[in-house]
Formats: sequence, C-alpha cells, structure tokens
Amino acid sequence: MTFMHRLRAAAKRNRSLLCVGLDPDPQRIPAALHGRSDPLFAFCAAIAEATADLACAFKPNIAFFEAEGPAGIATLARLIAALPRDVPVIVDAKRGDIGSTAGAYARAIFERLGADAVTLSPYLGGDALAPFLGYADKGCFILCKTSNPGSADLQDLALASGEPLYMAVARKAQHDWNANGNAGLVVGATYPAVLAQVRAACPDLPLLVPGVGAQGGELGAAVRAAVRADGQGALINASRTIMYASDGEGFAEAARAEALRLRDAINAAIADAPAR
Repeated sequence: MTFMHRLRAAAKRNRSLLCVGLDPDPQRIPAALHGRSDPLFAFCAAIAEATADLACAFKPNIAFFEAEGPAGIATLARLIAALPRDVPVIVDAKRGDIGSTAGAYARAIFERLGADAVTLSPYLGGDALAPFLGYADKGCFILCKTSNPGSADLQDLALASGEPLYMAVARKAQHDWNANGNAGLVVGATYPAVLAQVRAACPDLPLLVPGVGAQGGELGAAVRAAVRADGQGALINASRTIMYASDGEGFAEAARAEALRLRDAINAAIADAPAR
C-alpha cells in the first residue's frame, strides 16, 4: 500500500487530519523518564501510543535525533519501527541536494530509517527531488511557503510573471513533479491566504500545514483554507502543544487530551467551512 493510500485510510479510520509532530527536546523530557536507558525513545513512544487513534500521521523531526549523534539516529530508526503501522510516518528532514548525494539521502530516509514520507527543499530543482519522488510508494512533501517569518526573504520574491516564487513551486509540484502521484506541499498555517491560493492552484495535492499552536497559526482559518472541496487533503501538524502539554507523570494523558481537542477542533472547522 502506498503512502497516500495509508494516509487516506488513517484519516478516515481516526476521523482525523491531525499530524502529531515528534520533536523531542532533551531539556523538556519529563523527569519521570530520566532514568530510562533511552529517554528520547520512551518519551516519543509514549506520546505516539497515547495519540495513535487520533492522528492521520506522525512527523518526527530528524534534527532532534541527529543532535544526539549516532545514538540519536539509532533511536529514530527504533522509534519508526515501533510506531503503529496503520499511522504513516513522515520524517521532517527538509533534504535537498543533487545527483548521488540526493540518492544517498533518499536511501537513508526510506530504506535505512523506514520512513513512509519525507519533507524536501525544492531550491536545487527537480533533479534534486527526483531520487525521492522515484520511490512511488513513498510520500514527498515539498517546501512551498513555510511558517516562519523569514520565509518571505525568498519564497515571496516576485517572478517576471508577477506571481511569488512559492506559487511557481506549487505549480511545479502539481504539473511537473507529481508523475507518481506522491507529491505534496508544505504551507504554513501562519499564512491562511497563501494556503487558499495554493489550494486553488493545486486542488488535489495533500498539504502539510505546520505552524498551529506554538507558532501562532489560527487553526480554523488554516483548516478551511487547506482542505479540498471534500474536506480532506490536509495534514494539520501540531508538535510542541501536544508533546509538552504536561511535564509531569501524566504527560501522555495530557498529550492525548490536547490531541483530542485539536482533532475535534479541526473537524469542527471543516464542518463550518463554506461549500466550494
């Protein structure tokens, strides 16, 4: 089963467009886990177990594991193998390079780590994305308009056509890079007008939407702009608000409560969305 099929199945089964980000900051891991042999694994595994029936995907950020050296990468591989197989895993790696380097990155993410999908930077062009997109059963989410304020430095630059660079990325993903039907886009919740613009240009592509919660994105506006006409096609990511809902012994229960709140809020926003 391809990533896209698994994503749709998880969204339907769990009635959820919530993507649970796994960004384990060692300084914020609950004290109750400090004595474990691998606190990062124990923390992320507990969060995943508590939220697996509320999520359409999990999204571990590779940086938090790479920061721990070889042991951290081993933890990430172990975590991906342990996560529920009926909820797909997107490794947030933002890779982008050319030739054999891109091929090596793709093998590392998909074959060694066992990820179902990855985030990619498009700024080296289509040949840098091709080794990843060539894994037809895997998902590739291409950075389009990211949630950080500095995204405007490059992504908003006007082209000769008058449209911003991020729209050229969106159109490339829609028309040139999606031969295997496994491309999606990353568009931040902090820019709901851009989400609507990208959705109009890319009516079928899945949109991974970070920036809700700690980054200040307004949930309802982002959801209504990101979903397709059928109310699907978006992955609304939340990381810190779920993972760090509590630092006490009941951290997993608190994470579940926050994930449930967000899932239901997303569904309420979809129900309130005007017909297209």
